[in-house]
Amino acid sequence: MKILKINSSIQTEKSVGRKLVDQLVSRFTNNESKVIERDLAKGLPLLTQDMVNAFYTPENKHTDDQKEQVAISNLLIKEIEDSEIIIMGIPIYNFNIPASVKAYFDLIARVGITFKYTEKGPVGLFKNKKVYVIVTSGGTPFKGNGDFASPYIKHFLGFIGITDVNFISADQLVANSEIQIENAEKQIAELVP
Repeated sequence: MKILKINSSIQTEKSVGRKLVDQLVSRFTNNESKVIERDLAKGLPLLTQDMVNAFYTPENKHTDDQKEQVAISNLLIKEIEDSEIIIMGIPIYNFNIPASVKAYFDLIARVGITFKYTEKGPVGLFKNKKVYVIVTSGGTPFKGNGDFASPYIKHFLGFIGITDVNFISADQLVANSEIQIENAEKQIAELVP
């Protein structure tokens, strides 16, 4: 089994989300598993006009500069293509996803590669992917009025064709961290017996 493990918390040792991601990954792994690790908190480039121009230029006509412009996007997309299961740790910062996750989404949303336009609207091109998203927050209730992250994540993943999305929450950690972490661990156990 091939698993794509994505972390995005800016915290490292103290990150509840990273620990929960590790727990979930360990439930899927065995001697035959391959885990691809991607840490978005280490930074990704933001979209530029040159990059977008390269996206819309046929690959066989890419200049050396355009090849360089699309390289990270191609790598991120290949990591998804090569994976059966994607496990994402995404904290809620200021009611939404971290900027690094937005940059990641921008880099993998590629017309003709991860989605296409049809007469009935856009259609996602990724198939047979299962995603687990561990959402953490300091004070924002998961799926509450201030949680703009969870619906956006689900919508974006559906846009590129990934509809089997399972959320695990460890929210409002500032007030009830022990209880919330226990609840998240129970959610993990129920999802992956």
